[in-house]
Amino acid sequence: MTTARARRHVTVRGVVQGVGFRPFVHALAAEHGLSGWVANDARGVDTEVEGPVAAVRAFCEEIGTRAPPLAVVESVEHRAVPLGHDTGFTIRPSGGGPGRTLVSADTATCDACLSELADPADRRHRHPFITCTHCGPRFTIITGLPYDRGTTTMAGFPLCPDCAREYADPADRRFHAQPIACPRCGPRLALLHAPGAAHTLPGALDAPGVARDAEALAEARRMLADGAVVAVKGIGGYHLACDASDRLAVRTLRKRKNRGSKPFAVLADGMATVERVAQVGEAERALLLGPRKPIVLLRRRAPAPQEVTAEVAPGSPDLGVMLPYSPLHRLLLGLPGDPPGPSVLVLTSGNRAGEPIATDDADALRRLDGLADAWLLHDRPIHVPCDDSVVRICDGTELPVRRSRGYAPFPVALPAPVVPALAVGGDLKNTFCVGDDRYAWLSAHVGDMDDLATLTAFERATAHLADLTCVAPRLLVADLHPGYRSSQWAVRAGRERGLPVARVQHHHAHIASAMAEHGLDGTAPVIGVAFDGTGYGDDGTVWGGEVLLADYAGYRRLAHLGRVPLPGGDAAVRNPYRMALAHLWAAGLPWTSALPSVTVTTRGERALLERQLARDLNCVPTSSMGRLFDAVSSLTGVCHRVAYEAQAAMELECAALAEPDDGTDDRAYRFALHPESEEPGAALVADAAPVLAAVVVEVLAGITVGRIARRFHEAVVALVLDVCRAARQRTGIDTVALSGGVFCNTLLTSGCRTALERDGFAVLAHHKVPPNDGGLALGQLIVAARTGT
Repeated sequence: MTTARARRHVTVRGVVQGVGFRPFVHALAAEHGLSGWVANDARGVDTEVEGPVAAVRAFCEEIGTRAPPLAVVESVEHRAVPLGHDTGFTIRPSGGGPGRTLVSADTATCDACLSELADPADRRHRHPFITCTHCGPRFTIITGLPYDRGTTTMAGFPLCPDCAREYADPADRRFHAQPIACPRCGPRLALLHAPGAAHTLPGALDAPGVARDAEALAEARRMLADGAVVAVKGIGGYHLACDASDRLAVRTLRKRKNRGSKPFAVLADGMATVERVAQVGEAERALLLGPRKPIVLLRRRAPAPQEVTAEVAPGSPDLGVMLPYSPLHRLLLGLPGDPPGPSVLVLTSGNRAGEPIATDDADALRRLDGLADAWLLHDRPIHVPCDDSVVRICDGTELPVRRSRGYAPFPVALPAPVVPALAVGGDLKNTFCVGDDRYAWLSAHVGDMDDLATLTAFERATAHLADLTCVAPRLLVADLHPGYRSSQWAVRAGRERGLPVARVQHHHAHIASAMAEHGLDGTAPVIGVAFDGTGYGDDGTVWGGEVLLADYAGYRRLAHLGRVPLPGGDAAVRNPYRMALAHLWAAGLPWTSALPSVTVTTRGERALLERQLARDLNCVPTSSMGRLFDAVSSLTGVCHRVAYEAQAAMELECAALAEPDDGTDDRAYRFALHPESEEPGAALVADAAPVLAAVVVEVLAGITVGRIARRFHEAVVALVLDVCRAARQRTGIDTVALSGGVFCNTLLTSGCRTALERDGFAVLAHHKVPPNDGGLALGQLIVAARTGT
């Protein structure tokens, strides 16, 4: 009796290239005794299987449920096709054609590769580029699709016979692993020394006397142990590294990079070291050890442990920590038996302040000249810049601060279809977004758009992501702000390409991004609380303390923080003491000489500022919650001048977190609420004057800074609850979206979520995209590019 046979064509869509999906399909077919073939194409993975009906049915059921760990299967479709009578199962060459697939992000070195890296008997022992099907670079080396070695920056490294044999062996972990390499086939390391390194390319890597491979690595480790700053070429760009325990080395790096007091991130050699320097919860541990390995913000231990000098993150109770995600980083920290070296390294982006991360070798030698004492580089090109991601844990879940390596270009599924579009984001923490149908692809972190090099990197990255996702934009989307460089770029690009440009209000985009990541289709509006530093308002003023009734189609301002003058524009942003004095002036409170914000100014400066405020000279009104945080930070003496964005607010949060919450403090500050006008349904105005008056009284009374900072946070939480209650009473809506850069503050976000949920609200907070401007483009896209179907 002949067993009934069947043949089915199976199409799999999702993150299925660069994740070992074809080898998985090959193994699954062999397990079920099936013949046929599998291939990549521009849309995903196609396969045909033939064999007993039951076995084919089982294959079709399991291909989506047993996929490799890095795969994200979005859909599996199969249909019957005529029998082909194959004699075995093969992996066919990749096909082209229209369509798209979803590309994997770069993934940290897996445990199996780490074991081989440390094994003297393994042929890849100490190979800085060890990788396999389950780990290694993907997004940063892909030059096109379908994903094959020829469409990566590994194309210039021919496989040696041993690697070729592994690549072709279905039973091997490196079967069709495109970045596969070994010491014989490359890539290779080199160490170049300053001064003069900037003039040694091309040809430097092959020059006599240049330390290569193991010698280069050993010399770099010696230099780091001796206090040097070394530029290290990673997966998505260069880093600047130094010994985190060496106070002089950290100070040197900080001075060379013009870093001010902004905290550095660190790279630790293992979890035991991390637990010595910081407090680690289960959620943080999972992030540190997981395949993405972002920088995780942890509460540092006090006093400062010997592995990390206080100079690394001055004035901050938090420390940004990551574990090695590439074999080169693992080797740089040393393997068992290596000579002693630093167990923790400062690892900061390889750039000068305001510039994008360096990726090209010649460019890095030029731009980092004067910053680094040596360059540890390799000859595998980086096609796509990709900085490290930064994540906090808030109430046990991820709160992204910067979404980049390990996350980009994983798409965000959209709750409504969009036309092919490019949303350019904002000017701070720029991340752009391309979208089509029901997917949005956010770029890696680009940076602040105040430098020509960043604009150039932005333009190159937009073209690459559009090509990689097969999105041909028919619409460009930008912020309303006429002065944003991103918006000006969109206008120029639209004119050159003949494309329309849609403009989306800043805070509307923030709320829409929270709605989109939570899968809301926009048929019902939400109460949107958008708190940040700066956003161009409909009335031409600076918004930033907004409560909106919003859906994707539009919004209405329900409430906002009371307006105060922003004296001197950016001068007030850079100098929170100016913001403090402006808030006092607007509240009718005296500039008492004993207040910290007053003592840091001269009499002449105060006289000039008072005239400026009284005459309304260069004083754009602002309703910004970020600027109110700045003002209170200065009033309490925490921060009067900032060296980096949001420094004053972050340090105020740190002061509040340092104050124990024993539940006995029942003295709270309160904002006053009143309607903006006598018209029915007029927006509510939150008057900060009572809060500022209470802060002034307690500062002058000698109440601790931490206690005042905590009470201020509690006052903002109470304000959010009061306004949302009022909005619910007016509208009947009980869903609240929290967005904007101020909600990177975990104390505030947790407090608002807790208070709102206790009062019966459903709360949408960010978990997939940052609440700051790094998530802005997603909101722009869903607002402007919806098809309406």
